[in-house]
Amino acid sequence: MEMRIGLGHDVHRLVAGRSLILGGVPIEYDRGLLGHSDADVLLHALTDALLGAGGLGDIGERFPNTEPRWADADSALFLNDAVSAIHKAGWNIANIDCTLFAERPRLTPYKPAIRQRLAELLEIDENLVNVKAKSGEQVGPVGREEAISADAIVLLVRD
Repeated sequence: MEMRIGLGHDVHRLVAGRSLILGGVPIEYDRGLLGHSDADVLLHALTDALLGAGGLGDIGERFPNTEPRWADADSALFLNDAVSAIHKAGWNIANIDCTLFAERPRLTPYKPAIRQRLAELLEIDENLVNVKAKSGEQVGPVGREEAISADAIVLLVRD
C-alpha cells in the first residue's frame, strides 16, 4: 500500500461586515474573515493538505485570488476540486486531523457540525475526521483576536 501525507495551513484577518464560516459551517460572531473568497481558513488548509499529499500543487495555483470569478466563492468548491483531483490520481483519504486557532469565538460547540460537514465534503465516514479547537492564549494575532488560523493534515492511501 502506498501512502502520502499532506499538511495545510491558512490564516485570515477578522473584520466587521463579513460572515464567519469555518469548515463550511456558519459561526455566530460579530466579525468574519477577510479574503477574496469566503475566507474559510479550515477549508483552505484542508484543500492545501489534500493537494500537497497528492503532489498536485496548492490552492493559490488552482484558484488565484487575482481571478474575479473566485470573489466571495464558497470554499467548498475548492475542496471539492481537490477531492476530485486526488481521486482521479488514484488516492483515497485514510483520515484527516484539523486544528482551528481562535481566541474568540469559542469553537467547541461547533466542532460536531464542522466534523460532520467535513465528512460530507470529503465523502468519508465521520470517524475518519478529527477537529480540534485551540485559543491563542492571548499571544500573537490569533490571541489578540485579530485573526483565525487553521492547520490540517491528511493521510492518503492507494492500493
